[in-house]
Amino acid sequence: MNETPVDVALVGGGGAASLVLAALDRHGLTGLRVAVVDPVHKRGQDRTWAFWDRPGSDLDPLLSASWSQVDVVTPAGRRVLDLTPMRYAMLRSAPVYDRAAEAERRLGATRIGGAAGALDDDGQRVIVRDTDGGELVRAAWVLDSRPRPPERPGRTNWLQHFRGWWVETDAPTFDPARAVLMDFRTPQPARGVSFGYVLPVSDRYALIEYTEFSPALLTDDGYDAALRGYVRLLGLDPAALRIREVENGVIPMTDGPFVARPSPRVVRLGTAGGATRPSTGFTFSAMHRQADEVARALAAGRPPVPRPAYPRRHLWMDAVALRALDRGRIGGVEFFDRLFDRNPAERVLRFLDGATSPGEDLAVMRSSPLLPMTGALLGDAVDRLRRRS
Repeated sequence: MNETPVDVALVGGGGAASLVLAALDRHGLTGLRVAVVDPVHKRGQDRTWAFWDRPGSDLDPLLSASWSQVDVVTPAGRRVLDLTPMRYAMLRSAPVYDRAAEAERRLGATRIGGAAGALDDDGQRVIVRDTDGGELVRAAWVLDSRPRPPERPGRTNWLQHFRGWWVETDAPTFDPARAVLMDFRTPQPARGVSFGYVLPVSDRYALIEYTEFSPALLTDDGYDAALRGYVRLLGLDPAALRIREVENGVIPMTDGPFVARPSPRVVRLGTAGGATRPSTGFTFSAMHRQADEVARALAAGRPPVPRPAYPRRHLWMDAVALRALDRGRIGGVEFFDRLFDRNPAERVLRFLDGATSPGEDLAVMRSSPLLPMTGALLGDAVDRLRRRS
């Protein structure tokens, strides 16, 4: 047990906590007493984050690659999107963890290797307990980034699930100046939407991934078969590729509520704190914003409570879109194709980051088929009334 109380305890040491540690260091909070509670000290390449932002952030030195142009491909053709002034970026986990380790050292943070269990919050402090009920540390604030389900199941509960191959080729194969954001030529599931994408680091090295937005996972053989099929769609021979790494992931896409502040001095971050966008599963940008807002608040002497990751109206729009997709009122390929076809790419990306104005939101809504989305909207309203009653 660590007998010394701390100002902030980070429960969970993954991506969200790593971003917070870096933000605390960046804002010069070296006098803050910090503890990190996690049985595993994250190192190395265990995941890849893809996200969009504007150049010039603290992430620039860590990026593996970035692109100002991306492709969206459907069976009808290829659309090249100019993202300027934004970019699509790829960040691997190793530099994030390395930067967090250096920040941890500079902050003089205490690392506690136990697995956290209950968080006892009396309104003045929080006791972080281990899984047997013993005390690990006492903190004025706890930032909890452990994965957890929503407070209650949503009306629609899908998953973003994927497998990716880091592949190397003998001859120049990829265009490192352009990524494939969504390629909908993949066989579509009976319920859901699938796509491939390609993130090239060089002309011979890239991440090729197969992704589904759907209610159920595939088998291992199912993901590999889907990836082989997508590689062939790209005109490549799967047997000729050298697969250097394999990545897998499962991210919730649900309109179920995530409670970001379950008690007075416990704040949840990452997916558990609402950072995952229900309509896409994208998480990293909101997680990065949360970390910076936490550090800014602490630097100003305020409670480390970030703003909601997305406006309530965006969560409502996501709930309606998920319902329309889940009930088959609109096909996934048609939905995303119209979204990019009828809006500037920058508006779509800012909408998915929760940064658009109400007027822009109306423009996004108008790009969806009116009758199917109206039916989904009415059904969502009825479900909400039933739940309240």
